[in-house]
Amino acid sequence: MKARTLMIQGTASSVGKSLLVTALCRIYARRGFKVAPFKSQNMALNSAVTPDGAEIGRAQYAQAEAARAVPCAEMNPILLKPETTSGSQVVVMGRVLGSMHFRDYHRRKPELREVVGQALDSLRERHELVIIEGAGSPAEVNLKDRDLVNMWVAERADAPVALVTDIERGGALAALVGTLELLEPAERARVRAMVVNKFRGDPALFEGGVRFLENRCGIRVAGVIPHLGDTGIASEDSLDLRKGEPESRGGALVCILRLPRLSNFDEFEPLAREPGVEVRWCERPEDLEGARLVIIPGTKCTANDLGWLRRTGLAGALVRRVHEGQPVLGICGGYQMLGERILDPLGVESSEPDVAGLGLLPVVTRFEKEKSTAPVSLRLGEGLPGMRAAGGAEVRGYEIHCGQVTVAPGAQPFGLRMRTGEDASQVPEGCVTRGGQVAGTLVHGLFENVPVRRALLSEFGVTTAGASPADPYEVLADHFASALDLTYLDQMVGL
Repeated sequence: MKARTLMIQGTASSVGKSLLVTALCRIYARRGFKVAPFKSQNMALNSAVTPDGAEIGRAQYAQAEAARAVPCAEMNPILLKPETTSGSQVVVMGRVLGSMHFRDYHRRKPELREVVGQALDSLRERHELVIIEGAGSPAEVNLKDRDLVNMWVAERADAPVALVTDIERGGALAALVGTLELLEPAERARVRAMVVNKFRGDPALFEGGVRFLENRCGIRVAGVIPHLGDTGIASEDSLDLRKGEPESRGGALVCILRLPRLSNFDEFEPLAREPGVEVRWCERPEDLEGARLVIIPGTKCTANDLGWLRRTGLAGALVRRVHEGQPVLGICGGYQMLGERILDPLGVESSEPDVAGLGLLPVVTRFEKEKSTAPVSLRLGEGLPGMRAAGGAEVRGYEIHCGQVTVAPGAQPFGLRMRTGEDASQVPEGCVTRGGQVAGTLVHGLFENVPVRRALLSEFGVTTAGASPADPYEVLADHFASALDLTYLDQMVGL
């Protein structure tokens, strides 16, 4: 028997669909159901690597964790990673299909429906319940003829739909009513519930709004969700970053460059949650003043974002910082920028075949068509800037990159990549200058490891408390469960 389904759609992007799906995955998983998340197409520069090396959206990876399921490509069969304002790298079933203009991608949507349908069927055959997330809004009438993400999926999965909106933005009533008005009768009939998200204050004050929605739309409001604040769960979209505002206030300052094509920024969120650290996203040279550590993060467009560093004056500020003996860390694309040259003769990420790097590390990057995606176990080296106390620690992370880095002979590695099985070995990874001011690695996820954060805090002279944080998925599930009409949702699903 195929799994039952429930679909969460929204009145717009960033209204809370992903978090609601994440919460429902944990709610039903802890009730004993074998649950899986599904989002047919995700557009995001935050991605993750499954245990078998497939690349999927970071949100679907987190949802799989919440569902206590093994993340797999079927959970997010299509991932779009924007490269320009009009084009994206297209990842299908965890592997790169190519870079496309949005117009060309739109033409290929009909053939991609088969991929989406097969992925959904595969999940339903292996699970009891699939929680499906839509994208954007189902009322985007100009896209309906080639819909891959909303009502076409709901019909394909025969899924009842809960429509969620964000009341914090304002206009929540109009968003819900307007969305339903623009749906075709058969589509509207699939919408069985409405959810109002991010409510501040006393929910009793919104009882009139609930009555209005139910009377006007003839659909039950299945929950008014109080605003939760920081969930402790990785963010999906750079819209979640607040320009010029620190992610955390007070304490030792860590500056992270807010690159135009910033990717995988969620890996720094665990650091931002540490007491005694202020994490600030920076776009100007003066923003770096007083920083104990500056990080150049990953990017989808390394050469182009390096050009942005030069235009803004940040490149010069980084060089001056290193000459003054202050530490700089580069991760993935940031690591490549710190090197001597970035070569892209095949035009994988840039139209520039040869670009000079910042010259702070003895490495050269060459871009290849084949993308490297893999989970990684890394034994950290000695003398790493800002985290010397973590030397020798074994940490876990992941690689997602097309740039292949060649390190000069005799250079000190950032760490040793640990290989197991028949190919058991320790392979040098990354690079550190002898003075320890500059370091780079291709491995994402360093700050998701407790030893790395503890080493950084120790170097900053920050004393840490020993209390273990609560499981964020449990906190999220409790929060949503207390406000949702779960009995009604069960009836919708047929449980």
